[in-house]
Amino acid sequence: MTEQSGQRGVATDRRRVLQAIGVGLLSSPAMAPRAGMAQPMPMHGGLGAAGAGPGRPKIAMLVHPKMVMQDVIGPLTVFNLLHPEIHLVWKKREPVMTEVGLPVMPSTPFADCPANLDVLFVPGGLDGSTMMMDDQEVLEFLADRGKTARYVTSVCTGALVLGAAGLLRGYKATGHWYIRDLLTLLGATPVNERVVHDRNRVTGGGVTAGIDFGLTLASLLRSREDAELIQLVIEYAPAPPFNAGLPETAPKPVYERLMRARSPAISLAREKAARIGAKPGGS
Repeated sequence: MTEQSGQRGVATDRRRVLQAIGVGLLSSPAMAPRAGMAQPMPMHGGLGAAGAGPGRPKIAMLVHPKMVMQDVIGPLTVFNLLHPEIHLVWKKREPVMTEVGLPVMPSTPFADCPANLDVLFVPGGLDGSTMMMDDQEVLEFLADRGKTARYVTSVCTGALVLGAAGLLRGYKATGHWYIRDLLTLLGATPVNERVVHDRNRVTGGGVTAGIDFGLTLASLLRSREDAELIQLVIEYAPAPPFNAGLPETAPKPVYERLMRARSPAISLAREKAARIGAKPGGS
């Protein structure tokens, strides 16, 4: 066998494995699964059925206008390989527009979302999160399901929404670096980590931390070995071309340019967090 034909064979085998596992996430034109739909994972001895208790783990992922699509897709890529029951939840079944201009169709209205969840998840997107911070219908839904969810979770600025719903008070948490300090106003203890796990709260940092978050949660729902298997399947071995992903490593002009652009939105989030935190009960 020639080297070139061997490489083609490896590539073909790899494609077949990925197709068999069902890495494709949302296949409909509206980019949404049917309610409770999850791609099957035809593997045995590790990622078969169920996390804790009978049946598949129930995961409710909030989708909302102006959310960052990657905040949902990163964790969902991981969750999908756990063969769960996934609900993309919103007020009703109508498309919500993400920050990249692509709509996502919710699968489950708030009223139809299961009462006892294994995971309640909130994505980020600064503009969208700031809107959600004083959306009473959203906050009441999160507070209600958060009472009984096995894990209450978020990625990026989604932590602000959890905090506004009163679900981070007394917990350590993280979020996108440019809003992390605001969590103090909502009763949480900010931690400068990629993923923070405090009791049944699991929070992730900004955008790309969603995959780290998803793998951490997979290890909690199943096992470290299962999480490592998923990491291998999705070839998660980050090696960024630049070292500008954090304020302390980014060139100063880059940092200053970003802050000039985002300061108004950050200031609005700060004002809302301070107002919510000052209410009796903190939310």
